[in-house]
Amino acid sequence: MPDAPIALHAQPGDALSHLGVTVLPLFPRRAPRAGYLALEHALALGLVVREVSDAGSVADLVVENPLDQPVLLYEGEELTGAKQDRILDVAVLVPARAAVAVSVSCVERGRWSARTEAFWAADHMPGPSMRRGKAEALSGAGWARGSAQGAVWAEVDDRHRLLGVRSPTAAHADAFRSRHEELARMAAAFPIQPGQCGTVLGLGGRAVCMDLVSRPDAFARLWPRLLRGYLLDALEHLGGPATPQAALEALPARVAAAHRTRAPARAGLGQTVMIGSPGPVGSALELDGELIQVSAFAGREPRGGGIARPSRRRG
Repeated sequence: MPDAPIALHAQPGDALSHLGVTVLPLFPRRAPRAGYLALEHALALGLVVREVSDAGSVADLVVENPLDQPVLLYEGEELTGAKQDRILDVAVLVPARAAVAVSVSCVERGRWSARTEAFWAADHMPGPSMRRGKAEALSGAGWARGSAQGAVWAEVDDRHRLLGVRSPTAAHADAFRSRHEELARMAAAFPIQPGQCGTVLGLGGRAVCMDLVSRPDAFARLWPRLLRGYLLDALEHLGGPATPQAALEALPARVAAAHRTRAPARAGLGQTVMIGSPGPVGSALELDGELIQVSAFAGREPRGGGIARPSRRRG
């Protein structure tokens, strides 16, 4: 018997569009049961993310949670500091008063020297292009640890080329620094809505990705960083068509019905749901039958839009 569909329990609001970027807010249909803190909040209260040892391991970090509540580490969240910047491969719900090892991918391959003892949360997350590439690589390799690293590095390099960024350590964060003011102006068009727990992003007239958590308070912490990643990818599509609301609303239904495989979470609490081809690709996290998190990505499309690739630039 196939695994049960993913129970999203979310309803759409009214889409917002600006400069070819369309965002559909999602709202919970029922009150969340599981309590947890978002990573950014927990770091301020004493949670620690560090290298696994003095020598370190590119594909692994340790999360130490001294708090009385679980902490949600969202798929794709970027951690900066220590020996090199990393992003989380999948979501992890770290138990209260526990330490777990988590799987990560490097987004700064030109550095392997300690800047700080512990990590902090970056003010951005990767855009859907990098996160989708990571999910595709993990899915194609049976979600094996470290299997997305090549795809992630390729996406960092591609983004730097696209934006004309020179980074001495090949740091993903330098792409955001290069367009900080432009991204800030664009972000003002997409304020979070009261009670919002997720979103569907549209670029170039089509639905691109969906991000969702069970708790609106956690999503409010995630939204500014998620949005910066959305908008970095959107620079390729500025001035394009707005994505119709119907196309955005169709993606959650496709995700709920997509091919999926459940397994106990390799780190932390709950079950990881691997979403793979055919259809959307991504991952989700469930705890005691409740969907805690889902991030899913539609298929790729040819690139184009407001930023030309180097081979098409006119100098």
